[in-house]
Amino acid sequence: MSDLTYLEAIVVGAFQGVTELFPVSSLGHSVLVPALVGGRWARDLDVSAPESPYLAFIVGLHVATAAALLIFFRRDWLRIIAGFISSLRHRRIHTSSERLAWLLIVGTIPVGVSGLLLEHLFRTTLGRPIPAAAFLIANGVVLYVGERLRHRADTTAPVGASSGVPAAAPADGPGSARDSGAVADTRLARMSLSQATLIGSAQILALLAGISRSGVTMVAGLLRGLSHTDAARFSFLLATPVILAAGALKIPDLFGPLGAGIHGPIIAGSIASFVSAYLAVRFLTRYFETRTLTPFAVYCLLFGTASLLWLVVR
Repeated sequence: MSDLTYLEAIVVGAFQGVTELFPVSSLGHSVLVPALVGGRWARDLDVSAPESPYLAFIVGLHVATAAALLIFFRRDWLRIIAGFISSLRHRRIHTSSERLAWLLIVGTIPVGVSGLLLEHLFRTTLGRPIPAAAFLIANGVVLYVGERLRHRADTTAPVGASSGVPAAAPADGPGSARDSGAVADTRLARMSLSQATLIGSAQILALLAGISRSGVTMVAGLLRGLSHTDAARFSFLLATPVILAAGALKIPDLFGPLGAGIHGPIIAGSIASFVSAYLAVRFLTRYFETRTLTPFAVYCLLFGTASLLWLVVR
């Protein structure tokens, strides 16, 4: 890893920023792409190796991704932080901002605890190319089945039925990207603590290389009655503290022996990750106004299957 090139760092940083937010698994791609390229890439970029400097580099890129999310949703986070402080000061959960702050906290706890306990085990035993390809196929199945179940629920629900959270959102209507962020956050704040916990707990599956954090949380949100836009929004808000914390935990490694000689590539990769993540979240918040997870499901099924066949038969 001491010879990590700028090309490797920039390419990895760019697809990390995109795949972290697209429902296609950033960790799965971080494992599969080097293995498929082979040669030096497979040797330099091995996330399952003990004390992997590549893992430190990858997780370090998460800080740049989280920074892009914080900037894009800066107004939301200012309201959420103000709501959290207000809730503590007045010992209440009254306003939408106060309630959303606690929903995000409750939704983050399960994956935080699980990550501390299981991340090393999952990475070293299952963070290899063949399991990653298999889990990417499973991710595609989850996305597709989630969409079908949601569609079936929409078509069979009685007229006027409601889950308590708006389930559909036409473009320029409630749940669209043009909708006010404050209005969207107010809708999200209507969720119960159990709903937020369930959606947040889905992030635990993303500890498996090949399972997408944004994908499984969106599916969980859709099945709880959120629109595609609101499910994506809540997914991105939930992911921000998790991604930031994961990156912050690994930053010290980058200033130790694992980061020796690669500080330049780390900076280049982080810039690429920040730019690609910002463009990705900007695209996705508009994409989900009118589109579904199905194209991403098809991509995961095709790429996962092709990768699995290539890795098995070569």
